[in-house]
Amino acid sequence: MVRANEANWDARTPVHVASAFYGLDGSRSAEDWFAPFEWSDLGELAGRDVLHLQCHLGTETAAFADRGARAVGLDFSAEAVAQARRLAAETGREMEFVRSDVYRAVEALGDRRFDVVYTGKGAVCYLPDLAAWAGTVAALLRPGGTFYLVEFHPLLNALGPTPPTDPDTPPLLLRHDYLAGRGPLRSDTPTTYTDGPPLQGATTSYEWRHGVGEVLDALIGAGLTLRGVRESEVLPWPRFPSMVPDTNGWWRLPDSEPIVPLLYAVRAVKPERP
Repeated sequence: MVRANEANWDARTPVHVASAFYGLDGSRSAEDWFAPFEWSDLGELAGRDVLHLQCHLGTETAAFADRGARAVGLDFSAEAVAQARRLAAETGREMEFVRSDVYRAVEALGDRRFDVVYTGKGAVCYLPDLAAWAGTVAALLRPGGTFYLVEFHPLLNALGPTPPTDPDTPPLLLRHDYLAGRGPLRSDTPTTYTDGPPLQGATTSYEWRHGVGEVLDALIGAGLTLRGVRESEVLPWPRFPSMVPDTNGWWRLPDSEPIVPLLYAVRAVKPERP
C-alpha cells in the first residue's frame, strides 16, 4: 500500500507542478502555506537545522530556508524530490532534498540530527504505523530539539456534505470515520486535490485515519515531551464550497456554521537527557 502511494504521488507531481493551486509560477509565496501561529510556536529558525518530513514539492521547506534555516526536505516520491531540487535551484535557495520513505529517514540521513523536525498538512494520513513514525522523529532530533506537527484535524476528514438541497452550500454533517479501526481507506480516482488534468499513471492510493489521541500517545511513547497542542478553525485553502476568507488570507467556515476545529498543531521536545 505504501508503494502504491509512492506511485500515486509520482503521478500527481506533474499535475501539481503546473497547477494554479501551488502557484509555482510565482503567484503564491512560501509563506502562504503557514498560519501565523506556526511561526510563533516555532520561534527563531535562523542558523538552525530544520528537517521537513513528507515535504512533497518543498513549498513549505522553502519558507524555512527564507528564514535562515539550514533546510532539508525528505519525501518518498522520486518525481517530487526531483521537482523540489529543480525549484530550489531556479529560485536560488540553499535547500537539500532527500528521497526516502519516512520510516527509513534515519538510515537515509546517516548520523545527521536536527534542531527542528516539521511535518503535516496532509502527511499523517499516509502513515500506517504511528509508533514507528514517532520513534523516527525522536531519533532525528537532537536533545532539546523540537518536533512540530500541523495537521488537518480528524474532524475535518469526518465531515462531508449531505445530499444537497442547495448545490452551492450543502450542509456539513459527520459522514466519515473520525477514529481508526476499520483499516486503510482505498481510493481509486484519476483526479488529485489541485486543478489540472487527470493523472497519467497510478491512480490508487491508501489513507489511514488517526485520531488526535493516537498521535499524542505515539509521540509520548517515543519519549518526547508535549509542550503545546492547539486547534484552529482555519485552513490554507477552501476545502468546502461554503468556506469564506479569514483575516489572514486562509479560509474558515461561514458564521452560519458551527465553529469547529479544522486544523491542529502539536509541539513536542526531545529531553536533554534520557
